[in-house]
Amino acid sequence: MKKKLKNFITVNPFSLSFYSILLVVVLFMIGIPILDLIELKTFDLRFLMRGHEKPSNTVVMAVIDEKSLDKEGRWPWPRSKMAALVDTLNKDGAKVIGFDIGFLEPDENSNLQLFNRFESQISALNIKNNKLSHFIDEGKANADNDRALANAIRNSSASVILGYFFHTSKAGLNYQIDPKEIDQRLLQIEPSKYPLIIFEDQKPEYSPFLRAYAPEGNLEIFTQATPSSGYFNTILDRDGVLRWAPLIIQCGKNIFPPLSMQCVWHYLDTPQLMVKVVIYGVEGIQMGERFIPTDEYGRILVNYLGPPKTFPHFPITDILNNKFQKGTFKDKIVLVGSTAEGIYDARNTPFSTIHPGLEVHANVIDNILTTNFLKIPKRANEYNLLVIIVAGFLMGVVLPRLSAIKGALFALGLFLAFIFAACWLFTSLGAWVNMVYPLMVLLITYFSITVFHYFTEERQRQEIKSAFSRYAPNVVVNEIIKNPDQLKLGGEEREISVLFCDLIGFTGYSEIYTPNAMVTILSEFFNEMTEQVFAFQGLLKEYVGDELMAIFGAPLEQKDHAQRACLAALAMRDRLRALRPVWDNMDRPVLKTRTGVNSGMMLVGNVGSKYRFSYGALGDNVNLGSRLEGLNKIYGTEIIIGENTAQLINDAFRLREIDCVKVQGKENPVRVYELLGIFNTALPEETEEAFNYYAKGLEAYRSQQWEDAIDLFEKGQNLYQEDKTFKVMSLRSRIYHRDPPKGDWDGVFRERRK
Repeated sequence: MKKKLKNFITVNPFSLSFYSILLVVVLFMIGIPILDLIELKTFDLRFLMRGHEKPSNTVVMAVIDEKSLDKEGRWPWPRSKMAALVDTLNKDGAKVIGFDIGFLEPDENSNLQLFNRFESQISALNIKNNKLSHFIDEGKANADNDRALANAIRNSSASVILGYFFHTSKAGLNYQIDPKEIDQRLLQIEPSKYPLIIFEDQKPEYSPFLRAYAPEGNLEIFTQATPSSGYFNTILDRDGVLRWAPLIIQCGKNIFPPLSMQCVWHYLDTPQLMVKVVIYGVEGIQMGERFIPTDEYGRILVNYLGPPKTFPHFPITDILNNKFQKGTFKDKIVLVGSTAEGIYDARNTPFSTIHPGLEVHANVIDNILTTNFLKIPKRANEYNLLVIIVAGFLMGVVLPRLSAIKGALFALGLFLAFIFAACWLFTSLGAWVNMVYPLMVLLITYFSITVFHYFTEERQRQEIKSAFSRYAPNVVVNEIIKNPDQLKLGGEEREISVLFCDLIGFTGYSEIYTPNAMVTILSEFFNEMTEQVFAFQGLLKEYVGDELMAIFGAPLEQKDHAQRACLAALAMRDRLRALRPVWDNMDRPVLKTRTGVNSGMMLVGNVGSKYRFSYGALGDNVNLGSRLEGLNKIYGTEIIIGENTAQLINDAFRLREIDCVKVQGKENPVRVYELLGIFNTALPEETEEAFNYYAKGLEAYRSQQWEDAIDLFEKGQNLYQEDKTFKVMSLRSRIYHRDPPKGDWDGVFRERRK
């Protein structure tokens, strides 16, 4: 329990992903306006990605366009033209005619007022004439454009749907409307209300609907001509884009449908129509067998099929003058409205910033008729929260296990995959799922973990650099920084080479030199030798007294670790030889070293505890390397390598086999070799001859031919007086000659000292 609590409190990838998820969940629940606005824009982009869709052939539009204005005169026209339009459409077989135009005031173009004044004047003059009275009555009838339109509507076999609008709030009006006037207006449009509301899980008093203050209806003469009317109010999102169409608005006690809904209802021959309300709000509208899903307020997302003119446009002037193919409007829903610049209600939609409001109604009608709806899942919030949590958790689990590049590619892939999935759901299933908040949790989680890794790895790099810069060359340190995992507490078994170098008799100088002088001499010696180790990318393990230990092949893997160790040993020897005359002139001691090199499988890694550890190597082959360094004292050599190292370097160096030795603590004997130089090292002729005698003498020694061995070793000694190995082996041969070894002698020398 404490461990789990610690994961939340401390800063780590798990806690960062958890708090990233928590932050985005909180932001999603409270709703951030700028983020919600971005989500709306992604919704619009999904339309553009989907592209244009072909509408059904049911809806067409009779439009007041620039051509019609040029031919018929400026707007508003006499309503006699609208009457003629209704008659023409009716004759061509239109089934529904919907007016996106309000007939709210008497016709200003009517000549009725002229006949009324003429009649008043005749009456004032007390003129009695039946023919004149008949002429006036006939003229009044012909001059009443409103009556002409009302008669055309009343006599139309096509259902004529009139449009009106609601004042949504009292504050939006610059005048007062008497409550009785509001009641009168509501009574006028009451025949167009929804006939039935079903409350499945709520009481009838429950009202989730959008509310309006007062209706602004058509003249009574028109509402009496047809009881069918629908509002053309729209709702804009905060960015001014029209995405939602309200299918229900409550005013007073009743709820009313829009123009588009009325057109569809009458087109389908007025099937049973009811609004279904459930516990969370409006579920939808049942129209016969067709169900129209809405949000909890009774709105639908408009599934725009394309940009303006997606639906067929017919200029009204062409219709009035019969310039259209007969049957064009047969069994169609004809929407009448304006598209001429300056006199139409331009709407901002996902496809266009100037979209005729008339065509918005057309899209809604087509959506309902084809049931091609955009859907927001009823449990959309739960779904979006689940996606946020899963996306953040996935990033938090996977990202820490990947390298920087792979992590970036994974995050980018997940980011693009979610965008693709959201767009696919929209284009294929018509489902709108939130895109911004899930993408936000991906970004926040990615950047928080990346920043954490950056600072953590930077600190780790500095620690590694500080720890290793004095023990390894820069190239090795840089490689370690790239892969710091290999420095964790613990290790791995790997074939490497170790080098031990020890000063001969340095402690004896303490009687001659002061402690400060001893430290200075030793420091300069270590500096010079360490530079040779670094030159071949070895790792300085440690200084112990006057001994130096180096590792080759770890932590940076080197396939030629044995060659590097041998080259470093030779470089150390040559550098020390070069420094002797310099130090001699400085009245310093003539330093000599013994070096041992061994290769094999060893345990390498950080050894120690969580409080203190260091990088090093362990194993029998490490101990053997130290023993080989000590063998130099027996044979008088400078550099001895083991047989494993000799096998790995092949013919790259000149070697001399010295002996076969079983060192203290080892069960198996090992052949040891003196490292003389690289393969093309030239030796004096006498030295070459002496080494030949040594090789033959060693062969005679192992064959127990003691006299021959003594003779060969002494011949070599005479040629190379400085080499102690001849004297050692000659003395050992004499001893065995006097007292031959007993049993099955294997020719192995057993070292008794550590």
